[in-house]
Amino acid sequence: MSSMNTIGYVVQHGDTPKRIAARFGISPASWAAFNPQWNGEPLIPGELVQVPVRLPRRYVVQQGDTWESIAEKSQASLRRLREVNAESPGQPEAGQIVELPAADTERIVRLTAEYGSRQLDKDLDALKRRYPFVAASVIGKSVMGKPIHSLRIGEGAFRLHVNGAMHANEWITALALMRFAEEYARACKRKGTIGGKPAARLYDRCTLWIVPMVNPDGVDLVLDGIAPDHPRYAELLRWNNGSDRFHRWKANIRGVDLNDQFPAHWEEERFRRGADDPGPRDYGGSAPLTEPEAKALADFARETDFHAAIAFHTQGEEIYWNYRGMEPRHSLAWAQRLGKASGYRPVRLEGSDAGFKDWFISEFKRPGFTVEAGWGRNPLPLESLAEWYTEILALLAEAMELSD
Repeated sequence: MSSMNTIGYVVQHGDTPKRIAARFGISPASWAAFNPQWNGEPLIPGELVQVPVRLPRRYVVQQGDTWESIAEKSQASLRRLREVNAESPGQPEAGQIVELPAADTERIVRLTAEYGSRQLDKDLDALKRRYPFVAASVIGKSVMGKPIHSLRIGEGAFRLHVNGAMHANEWITALALMRFAEEYARACKRKGTIGGKPAARLYDRCTLWIVPMVNPDGVDLVLDGIAPDHPRYAELLRWNNGSDRFHRWKANIRGVDLNDQFPAHWEEERFRRGADDPGPRDYGGSAPLTEPEAKALADFARETDFHAAIAFHTQGEEIYWNYRGMEPRHSLAWAQRLGKASGYRPVRLEGSDAGFKDWFISEFKRPGFTVEAGWGRNPLPLESLAEWYTEILALLAEAMELSD
């Protein structure tokens, strides 16, 4: 490919090679091939890089072809095919050259780049436009004033809540939940299946609420780091032992671990953790629900009166389903169903308190679960998501039928 097929791009704050590649619909390897000067160091805002421009696919219309038959041959949607050939309103003629949409243009949520709050905002807007039956709301704001989003899909009597990215370095759970939301919405629109189950049936029997990113400030800190003009720059460096690398940070922007914030034997958990000051992890705050992110989630649960809740974390391929004997009798059976669908192991967890799952069970006496997705060391690499996303998809599809 010649230089005529590249464009110059000025790096913006928060850009990474994967994010740039995703924005332009190319692979990270393609980007790297055109930027041999890049040596793996973080990109600098203002740096000039090259982006290869993907040439369009083209097709010579055969005798008897219609837009419908071309869409079927190319495995593209008819709507998108007509969009990229808007200058040809009638049926195509033999010998005419038409443009074919790229294979991945139908996807809104892509699994190819780090996933922060700005991308989440964009994807939510796109999902709402494409699937008007997906309802979105803001359940609260983070410490830094970023919205904590919720999506609602379905009209069923069984009310199920799932959340992700409560721990900052587990941002990959937000990406997995957003991809699921898109695939489920798409299956509903096309009257297809999700996880082997008819989407229309799930839609009619379950109302699903997803809070994909409980901790947007922490996620952005992990992915983007901080600049000297950040209002908490000095504090964060001090809490992070002087390091400007935040890839293992779990807490929110005030150094409070949100999954130690809930009023379920909070005092015992704080004593067990032994963390008395803000830091990357394990500090439960000065009292329960002091942090706006945790309070927003608790208020949301009280207002919506969910029948069951699942908090997604990483890693371990386990499902925690109990809390101090307060869980209902059918919790284990439900955990076993989720385990059978996903291949994960239901585990009776002891000696842990103050988490969202713990509080949900103790507050409502209804089934609550913590799912530890994937396997490895946190933060799980982006490349691992393709391996365990199908497990999460199957688990969520099964969860929407748990009211049986």
